[in-house]
Amino acid sequence: MCGIVGYIGNESAQSIVISGLEKLEYRGYDSAGIAVIEDGKVEVSRARGKLAELKKVLDTKAEGSRGTIGIGHTRWATHGKPSENNAHPHSAGRVSLIHNGIIENYIELRDELIKAGVEFSSETDTEIAAHLLSAFLQEGHQPFEALKLTCAKLRGSYAFLAIDKDHPDRILVAKNATPIVIGLTKDSCVVASDIPAVLPYTREVVILEDGDIAEVKVGELRIENNGSAVFRAVEDITRGPVPAQKGGV
Repeated sequence: MCGIVGYIGNESAQSIVISGLEKLEYRGYDSAGIAVIEDGKVEVSRARGKLAELKKVLDTKAEGSRGTIGIGHTRWATHGKPSENNAHPHSAGRVSLIHNGIIENYIELRDELIKAGVEFSSETDTEIAAHLLSAFLQEGHQPFEALKLTCAKLRGSYAFLAIDKDHPDRILVAKNATPIVIGLTKDSCVVASDIPAVLPYTREVVILEDGDIAEVKVGELRIENNGSAVFRAVEDITRGPVPAQKGGV
């Protein structure tokens, strides 16, 4: 299972996302990447190999990122060989997106998008979701609605995190048969594929259920399932044993 971490708040997203991914290294992976919104742009960095290789890429940049919203991923290859091009995040238009799981109808959707003029830069099923989300945004849909329309076209298991440079105040999240937790604090949110990545920041978490689509903002969490607004309780994980780092949600 790949590692997913997203952050929105007032601190350096790059630092927090990389730290969170380090806490998920037990999952095993062959490439890593991060996307941060900074100065109105989505800055994407990716590398084949361990997080140390991604850190080398980040160190070559002129100065540290000041962006306060970002997403990061450690990938274990499923569709497409281990490579920088196949590493997440994948970008299309305004959006950058990371994904755990398998999109079962990706060949059908890929053919559909190619006929519409889309050019792919990877061999992954994940890039399809990025292009679908981008297309719905270009049609004028708001981000949450665009994510909902994207997920309606997908079959399979997935946990998505996506950011949109035109709406740098939110992370879009979708969950189906693949774990996602949302850690909440007064002035930030950390979204991850497993609890150890959020533990340094909060013990208050929301665990999404299959079919949930969420929009995460500082101090605001919107969740829908099957077209209807739903409430997911905030769980205080200090009330029970803290999950082992090799456990899943």
